[in-house]
Amino acid sequence: MIQFTAFGLLGLLALSIPVGVVLFLLAFGIDFFFSPFPLMRGLGQVVWSSSNSATLIAIPLFVLLGEILVRSGVANRTYAALDKWVSWLPGGLVHANIATSTMFSATSGSSVATAATVATVAMPQARDLGYNEKLFSGAIAAGGTLGIMIPPSINLIVYGFLTESSIPQLFLAGLVPGLFLAGLFMAVTAILCVVKPELGGPRRSSSWSDRFASLADLLPIFGLFAAIVGSIYAGWATPTEAATVGVAIALVIAAHQKALSRAMIADALRGSVKTSSMIMLVVIGAYVLNFVLTAAGVSRALQDVLNNLGLGPLATLLVIVAMYIILGFFIETLSLMVATIPIVVPIIMHLGYDKIWFGILMIILVEMALITPPVGLNLYVVQAARGGRPFSDVMLGCIPFVIAMLVMVGLLILAPQIALYLPSTL
Repeated sequence: MIQFTAFGLLGLLALSIPVGVVLFLLAFGIDFFFSPFPLMRGLGQVVWSSSNSATLIAIPLFVLLGEILVRSGVANRTYAALDKWVSWLPGGLVHANIATSTMFSATSGSSVATAATVATVAMPQARDLGYNEKLFSGAIAAGGTLGIMIPPSINLIVYGFLTESSIPQLFLAGLVPGLFLAGLFMAVTAILCVVKPELGGPRRSSSWSDRFASLADLLPIFGLFAAIVGSIYAGWATPTEAATVGVAIALVIAAHQKALSRAMIADALRGSVKTSSMIMLVVIGAYVLNFVLTAAGVSRALQDVLNNLGLGPLATLLVIVAMYIILGFFIETLSLMVATIPIVVPIIMHLGYDKIWFGILMIILVEMALITPPVGLNLYVVQAARGGRPFSDVMLGCIPFVIAMLVMVGLLILAPQIALYLPSTL
């Protein structure tokens, strides 16, 4: 039964069948071959109960929020402002890529949207100023991954829904590791550019008056982040209600930037419907698969297999980490999460680990999948903005940042409080 589940999942994905459909087909197959009673008779109730949740309304709202910001020109102003603050570091404008990705991640909730936005703004400057495009492109792709770590994060909402975890606690748990990881990216960039100055570009200094004047362009992002996250932790709003407030503020920002129009709103709504429909099909399919796996005893059988191996909790965790790294080469991030959560999270809880902490660890591991070939979405997003240059440049440029992610995984395992301090304190 375990072999059928594993090979069935990989085989169906290899056929390029949409992930949501794969999850339903796998559930049907396990039910048909291994279940002693027809589980699919309860399909309607499972689908209804999984989709009839106010929590899930936050997903299309946060997607819409990101779509509005992408089209409002906020990213261009944010990039120019952060350039004045960080381009004096070794690596110059590369740090602006990471800093802008960090800021934009705090509002978009999507890694692909973050990478696409920053790439569109930054790549022309890389050529004008003579930057090494490998490191420059890698920084954009890697910085974009922060979109699914720093709250609000669509992937954390999905994880919280599927594992019945507190989404506000997950948002708190992701904040410090997300900022820590951004710091690691900047540290790696600075070290590389000190050792090999040709990897970076010209370092630019700005006067303090210019820097303080640029803060006005950062206020919309800071204000939006404060409104969303602050309203959640002040107890004024649920994540869904906070997302609604965020969309309203994003519309005000777009109007202030003179980017609000019927055409812009129509484009944002179309993009939101496409993305949200894909996510919801995957989430409901994962919920159905979770129901079948539990009822058919697959999760329990896998726990028995691991117990019979005689591995301790740490060794078992490292095996799971290695599994995610390997699968990340072949499976897209959200697909990787929803396909494995029903199997892996019960094992993690059985080993005595905190599921909030593991959610953050999992997010970092699936972040790596965004910048590792052959299916790393951020690689293709950045490559599309580069216009015909070798794809290998983007892949090679991401290697230092993959190493930084592995370091972050090790730190989280050694010091879980990096993720758990804020949730336990607040």
